[in-house]
Amino acid sequence: MEEKILIFGHKNPDTDTICSSMVKQILCEKEGNTNVKAVRLGNVNKETQYALDYLQIEAPELIEKVEEGQKVILIDHNEFNQSADGIENAKIIEVVDHHRICNFQTTEPLYYTARPFGCTATILYQEFVAKGIEIEKKEAVLMASAIISDTLLLKSPTTTKYDEKALGELGRIAGIDINKYGLEMLKAGTDLDDFSEKELINLDAKKFESKGVKCVIAQVNTVSIPDVLKRKEKLEEEMKNAISENGTDLFVLAITDILNSNSQIIALGNRVDIIEKTCKLEDNMALLEGVVSRKKQLLPMVENNI
Repeated sequence: MEEKILIFGHKNPDTDTICSSMVKQILCEKEGNTNVKAVRLGNVNKETQYALDYLQIEAPELIEKVEEGQKVILIDHNEFNQSADGIENAKIIEVVDHHRICNFQTTEPLYYTARPFGCTATILYQEFVAKGIEIEKKEAVLMASAIISDTLLLKSPTTTKYDEKALGELGRIAGIDINKYGLEMLKAGTDLDDFSEKELINLDAKKFESKGVKCVIAQVNTVSIPDVLKRKEKLEEEMKNAISENGTDLFVLAITDILNSNSQIIALGNRVDIIEKTCKLEDNMALLEGVVSRKKQLLPMVENNI
């Protein structure tokens, strides 16, 4: 039997990564390609688990690396340093993503869908519609959950009219109250009590390098920034450990208030001057009002100042 094509998102997976990988498998199967399998590269967070529990389904299998020549479909990412170990030697046959294209190359042509939407699931929704393939409740809930997560219930500046349209239609198909379901799902993701400080700074962390500067921007969502800051000393200790272990020049932890749309950042490393070109740090911290998006707000702020 031919080896299955693996479908997966980035390391430290979020709801879009997990749900869109599962939806891509469903879409492939409905098109007649059953030789596909959604997998994941990290633990499922509580927000994503809320969606899976709602549907009473299991998370995809966890893998840590891919073998040479393994056929893969990348979801919600394209940068190799965010992907599976061994990705450089895998055979990438397709990418579906809503991020910038960076540090990405292949030896053969491939299918590549990149759109500047708020969520990968919105791209997949459009694929269902364009191909005339029926969207059933399971995939509707998965896609709606992903869009709610990535756009913070359409409040994020990454939100587009395409996300709004998709979410409205998916909510109708799924038979759910988007605002009620969405708020409960987002709140589930803000329950951080069970996580160690090391786990918190790695829950949703993205690594990138620009002009020789190695950076990490991590993000945690909350309904109370002060509650998270009670753990500031230990969080900083773990950030310093990560900086030392990985040779990171700048580590930014964004603590994002999903109700008031603000972020408190903690910045450490030998290049905190990059952050201070935009805002003054006091005790390694700064409050960024109206900042909730890593992709559209935090990342450009860092890269433009390097």
